[in-house]
Amino acid sequence: MKKLAALLLALCAFYGVTAQRISKIFFGEADGQKIWQYTLQNSKGMQVKVINYGATITDIITPDKDGHMGDVVLGFDSLKQYISKDNARMGAIRGRVTNRIANNRFIVDGKEYNVITSKNGEVMGTNKKIWNIEEVPGKKEVSLKVTYLSKNGEEGFPGNLNLTVLYTLTNANELKINYTVTTDQPTPVVLTSHSYFNLSGGKEDKVLNTEVQFFASQYLETGKGGIPDGNLLAVKGTPFDFTSPQSIGKRIQDFNNGDGYDLTYALRNQSGKLALAAVAYEPASGRIMKTYTTEPGVVFYTGNALNEKLRGKGGKPFTKHGAFCLETQHYPDSPNQPKFASVILRPGETFRSETVYQFSVKK
Repeated sequence: MKKLAALLLALCAFYGVTAQRISKIFFGEADGQKIWQYTLQNSKGMQVKVINYGATITDIITPDKDGHMGDVVLGFDSLKQYISKDNARMGAIRGRVTNRIANNRFIVDGKEYNVITSKNGEVMGTNKKIWNIEEVPGKKEVSLKVTYLSKNGEEGFPGNLNLTVLYTLTNANELKINYTVTTDQPTPVVLTSHSYFNLSGGKEDKVLNTEVQFFASQYLETGKGGIPDGNLLAVKGTPFDFTSPQSIGKRIQDFNNGDGYDLTYALRNQSGKLALAAVAYEPASGRIMKTYTTEPGVVFYTGNALNEKLRGKGGKPFTKHGAFCLETQHYPDSPNQPKFASVILRPGETFRSETVYQFSVKK
């Protein structure tokens, strides 16, 4: 069978036909365990690469307006770099509760829990764990299933949490990310994928010319440390108004002394059903990325902390505003905010969430 598969791939390559397939290579070792890099490839040649360290997306390779393939996410060449403290969780699954938790504490059913977190919700979160990973072949799409058991008491969180993330690449150049989570004790759950996008595919060092549009009329008001105060404010008349397509750099100097965007949008869709949340367009490459999600919010971050001291793929230094993140999720500090939708998962319940990044081009 292996010889037949190899022959088919060779014939496809000879006749210029791209086969849909899954492959893997050894990527290194962490904590005595082997780390693999899997590649999903669809019939159009688009590729998504994932490692089981942090369930991390390392590469998303898509065509530009001229048909040239390019990587549209930041990352590293080696496992050592991904493990490094300098890695800003690029491409990883963040949790158990991503983003902020005020005072590192929350209360569930009258009991207070103190958790070990950074301001972003984790120190040794799921992004620093080694996940199980398995291939899920299909006729019309290919998938990777990654799973992790976060044990009761890990980082102070209650309950044994079973996490499953399914990465699926379709022939419509869609990357689907599906989350399924169960628990044996009441516990908060807020998960997201933390890819840094630069849709130029290496043509531009910054994303200031990238045009974005959010299907959101409100954003979360925050106080010290970026902790929400429970209020939603209108974007109209502010530098946060991307209700129509605007370049990222157009008004970036009007906010936070020009440091860049880092805020949560409250999406118009609050139904829990999959809906369009944002559209990004990069003129240099013609690439378009549409983001769909079942989540109520999306964090927009413009790589404000990226700098030249850290080098990515091919030894290329990162630059401030060199990428943007669209982190679909429930609102930050939800466990402590009675105005926000509850994020407490209970035994017998199943948390489900889906986000889709759809790639195309405008010529």
